[in-house]
Amino acid sequence: MSATAAPTRPAAAPPQPPVRRKRRSRVPYLLLTPAVLMLLLGMGYPLVWQFVTSTQKFGLAQQFGAAPEFVGLGNFTKLLTDPALLAVVTRSIAFCLAAASVTVIVGTLLALLMTAVGKAVRLTLQIALLLAWAMPVVAAMTVWIWLFDRRRGAINYMLDAIPGVNMYRFDWLSSPMTFFIVALVIVVWMSVPFVAFSIYAGLTQVSEEVLEAAALDGASGAQRFRHIIAPMIRPVLSIVLLLQLIWDLRVFTQITMLQDAGSKSSDYDVLGTYIYKLATSSQDFGMASAFSILVLALTIALSWFYIRSLLREDSPKEEAPTTNGSKKLKKGARA
Repeated sequence: MSATAAPTRPAAAPPQPPVRRKRRSRVPYLLLTPAVLMLLLGMGYPLVWQFVTSTQKFGLAQQFGAAPEFVGLGNFTKLLTDPALLAVVTRSIAFCLAAASVTVIVGTLLALLMTAVGKAVRLTLQIALLLAWAMPVVAAMTVWIWLFDRRRGAINYMLDAIPGVNMYRFDWLSSPMTFFIVALVIVVWMSVPFVAFSIYAGLTQVSEEVLEAAALDGASGAQRFRHIIAPMIRPVLSIVLLLQLIWDLRVFTQITMLQDAGSKSSDYDVLGTYIYKLATSSQDFGMASAFSILVLALTIALSWFYIRSLLREDSPKEEAPTTNGSKKLKKGARA
């Protein structure tokens, strides 16, 4: 019998030296400490005070030194069982979604327009947007209220000049539907400049060579935007949409001034005006604080999806560790 040689085992890979993790410097944390303390002092204390007040019966008497009565979750229970609350929340969310969607769409179209026109037209458009953005809210609202005035308004005058359209002394602020249409136009007009400039900054980072290559391959403008531009500026679109949702949910000044010019009925209230009336008209600061806590929870719930997607995109993807032996086996298999 012929002896067979035992198969030789491949030499074991030499042990890898332990990877030393680089110690993070504490300097950035020390530099952030003053800003974090100021943020906690400026926002943390009012938030804690508001939460404490929401558990108390805090009215006009407490403003003059009377001790507040602890009611626990009584204010929240009273709010959640109030039929007017559901109407206000539904109205506010609908208005917020409509205003944010229209603002982002119009802002995106203006940003695309600024990339397509010449320098002179683009500069004129940017100056016009800056002027609209820089105008104080109260001054802008004074002009808008005059434009929609039922007696001397320019909007009614121009629409009434159209044959077959009767808009003589039409009161835009007399019904909830037309009231919120006017409010939507005003809020979108005030918010579009920020969205347009933000998206335009993102569009400047899109490669012109890629767009030209897609155009040579026969891609239309809509196809280039859908498959090339939109994926590249998706982080910008996400953040501006998130900010618009938050800002439009807490809109206050525009609605209040329109109510002062028209009807002050509760059918025209949104979250901000409802809280304001609870605190000033009803003098029920406990209920107003409880409703503010609910609005904060609603804001977090609406924006959580976008925050989660942004965090997922920013998180680094870990690669599976590979040893030298596995690399050699892969090379041998390829050979």
